[in-house]
Amino acid sequence: MRRIAITVAASTMTLSLAACGVLNASGSSDDASPTKGNDITVGLLLPEKANTRYDKFDYPIIENKVAELTEKRGTVDYQNADASAETQASQLQQMIDDQVDVILLDAVDAHAIAGGVKKAKDAGIPVIAYDRLAEGPIDAYISFDNELVGEVQGRSLIEALGEDIDTSDKIVMMNGSPTDPNAKQFKAGALSEINGRVQIAKTYDTKDWKPENAQANMTEAIAAIGANNIAGVYSANDGMAGGIIKALEAAGVTKLPPITGQDAELDAVQRIVTGDQYMSVYKSYPAEAEAAAELAVAKVQGRDIQFDALTRDRVDSPTDKDIQAKLVPVIALTKKNIDETVLADGIYKLSDICTAEYKSACAAAGLK
Repeated sequence: MRRIAITVAASTMTLSLAACGVLNASGSSDDASPTKGNDITVGLLLPEKANTRYDKFDYPIIENKVAELTEKRGTVDYQNADASAETQASQLQQMIDDQVDVILLDAVDAHAIAGGVKKAKDAGIPVIAYDRLAEGPIDAYISFDNELVGEVQGRSLIEALGEDIDTSDKIVMMNGSPTDPNAKQFKAGALSEINGRVQIAKTYDTKDWKPENAQANMTEAIAAIGANNIAGVYSANDGMAGGIIKALEAAGVTKLPPITGQDAELDAVQRIVTGDQYMSVYKSYPAEAEAAAELAVAKVQGRDIQFDALTRDRVDSPTDKDIQAKLVPVIALTKKNIDETVLADGIYKLSDICTAEYKSACAAAGLK
């Protein structure tokens, strides 16, 4: 369920609070965390390595922001579960045993981790769900507006099919992992734009978001539908889009149908430049990661006013209602706005995208 109630941008609120000199104030809530100094440990549990964003962006950005907020005295204990729910449960337990001060949790399996979240809560360790809405007694949730992500993807796919779109046009839906609650929200958002506009000939929930699983699913879809009968492909992220393209090329497709994505991975941006992938969803990882670090430090230091200012949205999980949240907006990334998004935000340099192999395509796209 999505219930957005943003009235003031969090960054503006933070600046206003700073101007008033109240960022260090503590509220009177009975369940406020004990105030701690700068010598804190933030546990960071990230879900997998197939998506390059976690090691390349999320972890280093959070680590740097925690250091900045704590005069370089705070540290980040980082663990990646490599798509194993069991591994992540063990990592969470170890952090509880090590008595870290707060945990940022990006769950592999949002339902399975609920017991571990309760153990952390019982041990007096706040847990903030990061990027994926974990079940259990979490203290807050920070992510992107996931239904909006799906809406942007679905709308972009429909637009790419053009004015001659017909309800008989066949598309394939390659959704994310069934254990990831975000995948369900992406799907719901996409369906709100796609349903009734085209025929969804095949749909898959892709185990562990793995590109090779998406490739296998797409190979099956091609065999069932026929390569030339697929008008477009909804892919929930960029990694899977890469697998989908491999399957289409292996089937002899030379003119690829429009394919969506998400995460603005470098390979995907280059595919967008060449026209092999139609779009991705750009999500500002710096904005999400820095806000997560701010939430973690504010929570453990008892800065309740700052914490509340950063979490002005509310969401419901299957186990808890009215969870404080911050939902970060997203944007469709196409060939037309690469310079205004990933280049402007410093995610990539022009030289990263426009390597020798892509120089002519970059020039044609106006990237110089």
